[in-house]
Parts: sequence; structure tokens; C-alpha cells
Amino acid sequence: MAVDTAPLTVGAELWLSLDGHSMAGARRVALLAEIARVGSITQAAKATGLSYKGAWNAIEEMSNQAGEPLLERTVGGKGGGSTRLTPRGERLVHNFELIRSEHARFVERLNRQARGLTEDYSLMESIAMKTSARNQFAGTVHAVREGAINDEIELRVIGGLHIVATVTRESRNDLGLEVGAKAFALVKASSIMLMTDAGDVRLSARNQLAGKVSRVLPGAVNTEVVLELPGGGSVAAVVTNQSAEALGIAGGSAVTAVFKASSVILGVAA
Repeated sequence: MAVDTAPLTVGAELWLSLDGHSMAGARRVALLAEIARVGSITQAAKATGLSYKGAWNAIEEMSNQAGEPLLERTVGGKGGGSTRLTPRGERLVHNFELIRSEHARFVERLNRQARGLTEDYSLMESIAMKTSARNQFAGTVHAVREGAINDEIELRVIGGLHIVATVTRESRNDLGLEVGAKAFALVKASSIMLMTDAGDVRLSARNQLAGKVSRVLPGAVNTEVVLELPGGGSVAAVVTNQSAEALGIAGGSAVTAVFKASSVILGVAA
């Protein structure tokens, strides 16, 4: 007696990537499209099932990966300011919709071919690697300086900014980190120190990114501070509530993010 089995179906999630780095999926693009429609991040986040913080994180990560801002905001005026997509953001939404339509037709063709193959094939789940590092920057290796044991890698990222990392010679060779190579830098928010008045102070930390505070998110113990960097990028740091108060950190204030080269993890697309 034959055992009835459920028909095999094919499903696939669509993502856009730049230089091997995941940039945007359906939910993120839906967020951008909703922002274009309503002109409000708060309303768009609610409509797409994201928290306000989650929406901002997604926008900042997409902008960093794209190499330019996807969103622009105007403050004040008769209407109290507005939020809209940049031309790059509009192109991303438009192109994603074109690709998604073609993708849906492709998946449907696969499903038609998959009928009757249930007994011959088993479903396999794809494994996606995620990282807990809050700051992720895609870029190009700008310079390599060799040392006795470790090498210093300088990565050019969004806005023409540079991030320096130290890696072992073995890691550099394994990753193919030579001038012109595509790579990405990961920096944990907890590894970043903040300075509000650099003055004539000289520091040994190789990475010093000056920006303006765009968001301050206090928690029970720590505060997340997001800096808007020149060229549209952003960097997030986590400091104690006491430190945030002592530094007088507030929206729009000038702050420098400082972190050691040893705190930067470099990676390349597999």
C-alpha cells in the first residue's frame, strides 16, 4: 500500500548583495518603500513589523553596504521636517521589485519541475551565518603594511573613511588581503570608546572616526550612541549611562569614535 507523501515545494528568500555582502531583503526593501510612501520612519517601521531601533539599524547597515546614504532627512519647516529616500534608495526599491517579480516566476518554474520528485529528493536547509558585531563596513584594501609578526591592513570604507586592522601574516594570506581586494570590517560596539573633546590629545588607537551624534538610546545600565559619519556612514558605540552623562552626549553633538586596530575583525566573501 502506497504511503501518501506531501508534495515537494520549493521556496527561496531573495536578497541583494554587493561584492558578496548581503545588503537588502524583502523586509528591508519594504521598509524603504514604506518610508517613501509615508515619509516617516516611525510609521514605516510599524507597518513592516520592525521596532524603531531595528528600522534605523537596517537603514544604517544598508547605507554602509551601499557606500552612500539611502535616506535623507530635513528638519524644521512648515511641515516639521520630512524623511525621504535618496536617488540611490529609490533605485534600490525599484530594482528590487523588478528582480522579485522575475524571482517569483523562477521559483514557480522550479515548483512545477519539483512535482513528482518527493520520493527522490529531501529538503535541505541553507545555513546563514550571522554576526553579533554591531558595526559592519564593506570596503576595499587601501594599504598593507608588513610587520615582524602581524600585518596592518588599511580598509577604505563608506565616505572615503579608513579603518585599520592588525592581522597575522597567516590570516592575511588566507584571506587574500592585498591592495584592491574587497573585504569587510567588523567592530563590536562595546570595543569603541567615545571622546567629546579631542583637542590636542594624541592617542595610540589607530582608528578615530569623528562624527555627530544621530541617536542616543539609553538602557538600564548602558547607552547606545550612534554617530553619523561624513559621507553617510554610521558607527555605534555602547557606553555606560554614567559615561554618557559625564560626556554630555546629546543629539547633534560632535563626538569621535576611537577603537584599536586589534579590535577590528576582517573578513572576505567565501
